Amino acid sequence: MRRQVELENTIAAELAGSKDAVLRALEGHLDCDVFLRGNVLTLDGEPAAVDAAVAVVNELSELIAQGHEIAPGTIEAVKRALDEHESPGKILEDVVWRHRATKVAPKTVNQKRYVDSIRNNTITFGIGPAGTGKTFLAVALAAAALSRREVNRIILTRPAVEAGERLGFLPGDLMAKVDPYLRPLFDALHDMLEPERVSSHLERGVIEVAPLAFMRGRSLNDSFIILDEAQNTSPEQMKMFLTRLGFNSKMVVTGDITQIDLPRDQDSGLVLVADILKDVEGIEFVRFGEEDVVRHKLVRRIVAAYGEHSQRLAPELRPRAAAPRG
Repeated sequence: MRRQVELENTIAAELAGSKDAVLRALEGHLDCDVFLRGNVLTLDGEPAAVDAAVAVVNELSELIAQGHEIAPGTIEAVKRALDEHESPGKILEDVVWRHRATKVAPKTVNQKRYVDSIRNNTITFGIGPAGTGKTFLAVALAAAALSRREVNRIILTRPAVEAGERLGFLPGDLMAKVDPYLRPLFDALHDMLEPERVSSHLERGVIEVAPLAFMRGRSLNDSFIILDEAQNTSPEQMKMFLTRLGFNSKMVVTGDITQIDLPRDQDSGLVLVADILKDVEGIEFVRFGEEDVVRHKLVRRIVAAYGEHSQRLAPELRPRAAAPRG
């Protein structure tokens, strides 16, 4: 089946992209051949594939008309959204944080659900593989909440799994020793704000980046609190962290239960908490899959390959299941 779609000249130019990069990406994500001559786009393939491609082109055209920048990754996001019967524009136009040249918005349906959950719930758990934007989107929402003065401070924390003998041999004070564990959070912050602004906020305590152990005994009011790498918390640490919640605060807990670094005989607080708190009002769990990986496409393939491998492992080599609680 062949169908031709006549486009406005500006939309055709945007769809072509630099050196036809967008057009090639469009063809790579659709099950039909795509040709653009002038302002006429020709689609060749099976009828169902051509119909799906026309829907993608129409959505992209609408986004371009609204001023949305079309990158190769945008096409995949549009296709995924349509596959899940969601509006691509509703997802891609939900700008979480805008600062100078930086614009952060969801790129998948699950990322949109995650963003909405953080806005609408007091505590949100984002669970899934690397590259799904769990931490990045949470930090962007925290920066936005701080800029709107909805909170007075941002607190970023993660467990330092090896905070024993190995860290003891590293030079420097405690913060220098745990810096390798906290560095990804600093990196996310610097993607959102100028280094000078981050340094100023850190000095004044407006932003705090600290190991999870520093949370004990505190009550965190008027704060946006993010616990990263939560799969490496013990059940006791998870309970301790969650009960730090104060008034007018939000918590976001992120982690990947396939990357637990705890000793094999120790339960992960992130694994258990999903069962313990699943029915508590004001708490929502958002689970990401390999389809939500928005880094380099090779990362998604790596995640998928590891997932398949873990399914083939003998039961005795898989992560130990939590013992039933009686």
